[in-house]
Amino acid sequence: MRLTRRKTRSTPPDSRAPYAPRVSIVTGGASGIGAALATELVARGGTVVLADLDGPRVEAVAARLTLGGPGRATARVLDVTDRIALTDLVDGTVRMHGRLDLMCNNAGILFTGPFAELTERHWDTALAVNLRAVVDGTAAAYRHMARAGQGAILNTGSLAGLIPGASMTPYVTSKYAVVGFTQALRAEAHRAGVRVCVLCPGFTETPLIDAPFEPTASYRSGSFRTNARLLQPRLMTPERVALAALEGVAKNRGVITVGASAAVLSRAQRFAPKVVEVGNRVHAWRSSR
Repeated sequence: MRLTRRKTRSTPPDSRAPYAPRVSIVTGGASGIGAALATELVARGGTVVLADLDGPRVEAVAARLTLGGPGRATARVLDVTDRIALTDLVDGTVRMHGRLDLMCNNAGILFTGPFAELTERHWDTALAVNLRAVVDGTAAAYRHMARAGQGAILNTGSLAGLIPGASMTPYVTSKYAVVGFTQALRAEAHRAGVRVCVLCPGFTETPLIDAPFEPTASYRSGSFRTNARLLQPRLMTPERVALAALEGVAKNRGVITVGASAAVLSRAQRFAPKVVEVGNRVHAWRSSR
């Protein structure tokens, strides 16, 4: 008698279930969007490694999230510009947990001020923190994910990575590069089974918005927030951005824009660049007053 193997049909995953990676790393996790991402990931039952330069703050966030559960968070003090330390963090996480499902390269610094007042230190720091650390974090995570044939990398860009902004050239330059880097990697990452997405939210209520890196001589305290409100009267919450980011990763969106301003202004840059240019001139004039 000939035996035949009965075919079984696997049950497809519930598309309504929220995206819930088991093990994640979030850089810049002590506040703002990073802390909001970690909060949501832990609430979905995940294990999250939070990395930040601010040791006491990131440890407090990790302790609070673990206490609330159902997932857990651990804190790591990390300078993302230290490539060896960043790679060790990723490798150590995989050794400890056996996997890495989501890498959030979120750490970043805001820069604002007229081009003529910027120094080499502004440019070196912008490229090291906002760009090179994203590349290094991606490279460290991608090795493990490509080998496993699964995983997702979320790089935090900005609306400033989709449209040019006056009086913030180091920030715009670094964020445009993050968007380009992420989009360039997506095609080959897809073949390896790895999702690579870039998050581009509008203006968000985070400590970053009131603390630009080494403000230039003409910067007035609070002026960036004031100028941001001219384009977007109501700042978004980090929690809203985090939810949209995880939904975007779940749907494998290459560029995840968040907020009406980001959607409208990014489309304006594509289809009416002259309008955006005039707006930038007005913004530059206001900034110089």
